[in-house]
Amino acid sequence: MTTLYISHPVFLRHDTGPGHPEGSVRLAAIESALAAPEFRSLRRLEAPRADISRLELVHSRRHIERVFASLPQTGHHFVDADTVVSPESGEAALHAVGAVCLAVDEVIGKRARNAFCAVRPPGHHAEPDAAMGFCLFNNIAIAAAHALANHGLQRIAIVDFDVHHGNGTQAAFRRNPQVLYVSTHQYPWYPGTGSAEETGVGNLVNIPLPAGTDSAAYREAVTATALPAIDRFRPELVLISAGFDAHRDDPLADLALTEDDYGWITAELMKLADRHSGGRIVSALEGGYALEALGRSAAAHLRTLLLPAS
Repeated sequence: MTTLYISHPVFLRHDTGPGHPEGSVRLAAIESALAAPEFRSLRRLEAPRADISRLELVHSRRHIERVFASLPQTGHHFVDADTVVSPESGEAALHAVGAVCLAVDEVIGKRARNAFCAVRPPGHHAEPDAAMGFCLFNNIAIAAAHALANHGLQRIAIVDFDVHHGNGTQAAFRRNPQVLYVSTHQYPWYPGTGSAEETGVGNLVNIPLPAGTDSAAYREAVTATALPAIDRFRPELVLISAGFDAHRDDPLADLALTEDDYGWITAELMKLADRHSGGRIVSALEGGYALEALGRSAAAHLRTLLLPAS
């Protein structure tokens, strides 16, 4: 088994308009980085289109209808001050959900050891009844709900290393002890959630980091808090909200990580997945807006996922 890479051309047609940080050039930067010979062993699949019923695993019918009703016939429509949709945004969102659900199926079915989904729009800010923060539907939350509902799993860990707190993922599972949500993020910062006091039913582990946090401080926080919490939970599947915007070059935040830190945390999560989950990891792209840094960081993440089991 090798690492599965799932994407789709429709993600490039989710048009957020000129100057928007969450543009199609982000996927182009990742694809360029993955053109290196070391990534030839990736197994590549196109993301299928998810049925609307998949969205209902996390989102209200009202929210789903509101998103699709907002799609313009031409041009752009602002769902909120940050979140833009265009005519093909709905199709892109359905294929993003299809990507993560297919990845779960392939990894649990032992047809891939782990998987990375290069998707747009991102998802972790989308709440059960609201789109926000560039996100329409919560891809990683739907992946978790799909694994619980259709694969009989009882314990799923979601690890979110995007620089922004995944308020939507937290909202989806704050009362569900079957899902452990662990987030490292700059705080205080957008969207304003993610204090250490937000613990749900003991299943939320928020690790707020001050602006300027560097590699050493980040690794210390992850080692002291995040990794032991995941180890105690003994997840049957590890899901990753893979945002690369905590990189020191990123324009939308003020942490100071490097691409080596993404390789490091990926390796640490793989050790835990090997211990508890049969190595099963599914990762989905969230943020990352400095294009060269995004490409290098995604490459570091995938380079590590491709390593043989320890």
